[in-house]
Amino acid sequence: QVQLVESGGGLVQAGGSLRLSCVVTGHAFSDAAMGWFRQAPGKEREFVAAISWSSSTTFYGDFLKDRFTISRDNAKNTVYLQMNSLKPEDTAVYYCAGSSSAVAASPESAFDYWGQGPQVTVSS
Repeated sequence: QVQLVESGGGLVQAGGSLRLSCVVTGHAFSDAAMGWFRQAPGKEREFVAAISWSSSTTFYGDFLKDRFTISRDNAKNTVYLQMNSLKPEDTAVYYCAGSSSAVAASPESAFDYWGQGPQVTVSS
């Protein structure tokens, strides 16, 4: 059974930073692309970032403007999302997602496995 367990969400002031982590079990993590999506209240889930199995290729949502960085540690079966210069509009539930493909990005259909999603709240 594939499990994705996220951690690192919480409350932060605007301009601050958070790092989300997602540990994956029951899946060939080192062969699979991983991604992050987010969903704000009343909005559709949107693509944030994705990383290929080897970390050689990364993709980011157009809105990010280099504020977020996705990375992975295949030895730890973990993918990270470093979020800097956070804004109130970044407030959302952030979902870790795993693909069955080596490279994947938006849309959601490219991903097969999903975590529960930690809440990230950015206060102004």
